[in-house]
Order: sequence, then structure tokens, then C-alpha cells
Amino acid sequence: MGGTLAGLSGCGGLSGGSPKPTPPMIGKAFGAATITLNGSTSLTFNLSNPNAGATLTGVGFTDSLPAGLVVSTPNGLTGSCGGGTITAAAGSGSVSLSSATLAAGASCGFSVNVTGISAGTQNNTTSAVTSNEGGSGNTASASITVAGPPGKILHVVVIFQENRSTDNLFQDPVLIGRGADIAQSGKDSHGNIIPLTKVSLQVDYDPDHSHSSFKKMCDLNSATGQCQMDGADLVPVACNKGATDCPAPDLQFGYVDLANVQPYFQMAEQYAFADRMFQTNQGPSFPAHQFIISGTSAPSAGSNLFASGNPNAHGGTPDAGCYAAVGTTVALIDPAGSESSNDPIYPCFEHQTLTDLLEAKGNTWRYYTPNGGGIWTGPNAIEHICGPNATPPNATACVGSDWTNNVVLNQKQILTDITNNQLQDVSWVIPNGQDSDHAGTAGLSGPSWVASIVNAIGNSPYWANTAIFITWDDWGGWYDHVPPPQVLVNCAQWGCGYVYGFRVPLIVVSPYAKAQYISHTQHDFGSILKFVETTFSLGSLGYADVAADDFSDCFDLNQTPLPFRTIPSALNAQYFLNDKTPPTDPDDD
Repeated sequence: MGGTLAGLSGCGGLSGGSPKPTPPMIGKAFGAATITLNGSTSLTFNLSNPNAGATLTGVGFTDSLPAGLVVSTPNGLTGSCGGGTITAAAGSGSVSLSSATLAAGASCGFSVNVTGISAGTQNNTTSAVTSNEGGSGNTASASITVAGPPGKILHVVVIFQENRSTDNLFQDPVLIGRGADIAQSGKDSHGNIIPLTKVSLQVDYDPDHSHSSFKKMCDLNSATGQCQMDGADLVPVACNKGATDCPAPDLQFGYVDLANVQPYFQMAEQYAFADRMFQTNQGPSFPAHQFIISGTSAPSAGSNLFASGNPNAHGGTPDAGCYAAVGTTVALIDPAGSESSNDPIYPCFEHQTLTDLLEAKGNTWRYYTPNGGGIWTGPNAIEHICGPNATPPNATACVGSDWTNNVVLNQKQILTDITNNQLQDVSWVIPNGQDSDHAGTAGLSGPSWVASIVNAIGNSPYWANTAIFITWDDWGGWYDHVPPPQVLVNCAQWGCGYVYGFRVPLIVVSPYAKAQYISHTQHDFGSILKFVETTFSLGSLGYADVAADDFSDCFDLNQTPLPFRTIPSALNAQYFLNDKTPPTDPDDD
């Protein structure tokens, strides 16, 4: 939460518009205040003039901030003062104002972004606003006490890739050697042991990952309530037009060529990797993207029904959210896993999300996505975030203030926001289709895309206080050997024995992540929400976050912060920023 200093007024000056200037008000103090820096705080100074036509020259800001703080200018500098120009040298910690004329009662102001504070460091620092009025040498100053942040993690970034199970994507011998639970073979529905076969990250087929395929692969034992994990061969596989390696037996039993995913391995080997991360829903992307922002895919607060799959737009566009095509419906599932008694509904929901808790505390957020109306854009299905321009299902756009201020329909802007010191407290980053890792539609660029974001943060002042969670929204129809857990939670909300979805990979990157750590603790999407809630003292949403852990086993906030080492990748940030290829839409059919 950024702090703002306003109303530091009382700047003396020469009067104008009268035969004889009023003497300057020598040494008049602007005042003092205390703020809390959270790694990206704007200090705003306002200068006011009670005298018509006074000319101010040499107004400046100087600081005695500790070495851990950087005054990021000129990009972080905003403001104007009459006809004057505010200038600054980057990193200098000083701002000067050329001569400006103010009318009576007018005010001028400028703000300076302060970044780079060492997480957890408590600082008591005096800064000053000085005014050298009319070159007279008279000064006025305001002292500002700057207090350090209460916590060490001040920014959370959630990178949400597509459709991979843990066994499929992370056949990393280093992680396996450290004890990561990764299988090289699996059992099919006939009891046969099927070795996992190496495949490229880019394939021309797509295993089905609907709720019905979850049930096939799970093969639930009704007596124990546990998945037997022997039905992957029953999962349908859709072949692309002109496919050369599809159809073929046992395509679901594939693992990705290690050469294609080295950036992922580098991050997982250096920081924390979780081998018990489960998607919270039993199906594909649309409900997963609801869970990652709100801990539920329920249509309304208090409902114990959930979206079970992707909406069916019946040929219309867009295919999800509060301005989906008329006639679009999404099926609902109850906690017992049944869809049979539930009528499909229009995919526009209304309940609290993590963004509401953040805003209530004054924290900031952004959701970066290439597509406003797609199934990967979670906020489009929350009515109060979308703010549809007509009553659903007749809306054609989201126009609400939350949407226009916080949902960025250009996923690449995360890279420039980091460079320009505009990273928000919490960010969700959604890829375009090419960079998503989605079987059948994505290329080989996903690992480089993720590495570009991590490298941008790691090589910036944000590294000192950021936690990055990299995970995948669902298992994508690929085999995984670990049965999902039953979770006993609030029966009124979830039913008393809700079974989570299958494992997905998760990497935690942070200077406070445990180095070379394998987490065997049970996590799910609700754990990411719980981490944010705990970090920013937000309270609880009351959904999946209630039963979830908060990733505390993956962090050591007392350790010496890990230095960042750039993640090697085939493509860098400039490639993605300069790529003019139109982004492909989500394809989860």
C-alpha cells in the first residue's frame, strides 16, 4: 500500500500583481509526516501560494534516504507547477523546479516514486522540501520520517500457464534426485504398466481435460473415496488437422523433452518446487481461472455449486464472462461430483474475490491477459469487476472501473511495468496461446516467456521483496500418478468430502524461497490466495483459502536473501515485446 504526503503547504514567495512585493516568509516549515514504504511508494509534495503572481524558483526536493532506497526519476516523477518544469536526474534523489508563476490560491505539486527498500529494514529518515524563493537564499523545509515496511514480501506475482501435469512436465533428474515424487510410468485401465514416452512441448494433439475426463482418469473408488489413477488411457485425444503423430496409443502417457523446458528446471532447481500442488477444481481452464482469483467457481456467494467446465457459446463469441454471447452456458457441479441435477447457467457470477480484499486494505492489483472475453480471463466472469455495459446476457463489453483500471488487455505490459517501476502489490499474468504450454496450440516459447518475467523482476529493485508463484491451471489430460486428496471443509460451502483436481507443477521464486527445496506439503490454488491474505493481512474469502496452507514451508523469511541469477532462455524479454504476431485465443475445446 503506497503512502502519500499531501498538503505540505505554506511555501513563502514573492508576491506578484502589486506595486511592491510582499517579503518572503523566511523559514516557514511545511510540516512533518510518517509513512510506511512498501517498496514502491509515492511521496507527494504540494506547494501553495496565497499571493497572486508569486514566482517560485529553485524549489527542490533533497533526501537523506539510506542506500537501500532509490528515488526513481525521471520515470517516477510527475507533476507541474504553473508554467514551470519539474526536472530530475535519475537516481539522484533530488528534484528541482524551474521558475513558475502561481495565481492567488493556486498550488503545485510533484510526486517521486521511492523504490528498492530492503525488505524488512526499518528506517527513520529525514527528507526535506526546500524553496529558494526568487533566488533570495531563503529556504523552507519539511521533514518527513520514513518508516520501513512491516513485512519482507511486498509484491506477489502469479504466473498462470496451461495444461500440464507434474509427471508430464518435470522429468528433471536433479529434482528427482532430491526426492521429488515424479513417476516414469503409469497404470492403464487394464492394469498394464505404461512407460511415459518423451514428447515435444509442441505437439499436434490435445488430450481432453474436461470434468468427464477427470472422472475417467481418476477412477474413483467409492469405498475409499480416493482416485485409483488408472484411467488415463480412457481420456479422449483430439488430433489437429494434418497431425503426424496422432492418433496413436497411449498419447496421454507422455513427458516433455527435457531440452524444451530447461528454464523451468533452472528455476525449480534454484528455488522451491512443490510436488504436492493440486488444482482446486476437477476440470479445465474456466473454473481454474475463477479459483485463482477467488477460491471458488461458484455462481454466487453461499452457493455450494461450482462451474465444472468451460462455457459452451454455441458458436458465438466471446465464449466466457459477463459479455459472453447470448445463449452461452456453463455446467455446474456439486461437491459430490455430480452434474446430473444442475441446469447450466450463463457464465456471469457475483461474489467476493481476492481483489476486493486487496482494495479494502488499500493494496493494488493488476491482471494481465491478452483477451478480454476468453476463458483464461477470470475477472470477466465477476460482474462487479467487469461492470458490463448492459444487463447480462445483453452486454457487449466490460466497462467497470475495476476492469478499466486493473485488467490489462496486453500481457506483455507486465514487462514494461516492471521496468517503469509500476509493479502492483499483486499481479496475475496470463499468457497468450502461443506462449501458454497448451498442448496442440502452443509452441516452444512458454518457458522463455516465463523466464522473461522472472528475469525482469530478478534484475530490478523488486527482487528484494517479491514472491513469484509459477503454476499451471490444470493437468491438461496428461497422466499423473498421485491421487488428489479429499479435503474436509465447510460443508455449507463445499460439501464435506470435496476431491481436488490432479497435480500441477508449482515453482516458488523469491529471495526468501528456500533454496533447492522440494515441498511435499499439500498445496492448491487456495494456498496462493492464503499466502496473499497472510502477507497483506487481508482476512479470508471463506472459500478454498480456508482449508489451504499458506506456503510457509517454502519460505524462510529469516534467511540471508538469495541473490538472483539470470535464468538462461532461448528468447528474452525484447523478443516478446517486439513480437507483432497476433495473440492466439485460448483453445480448450
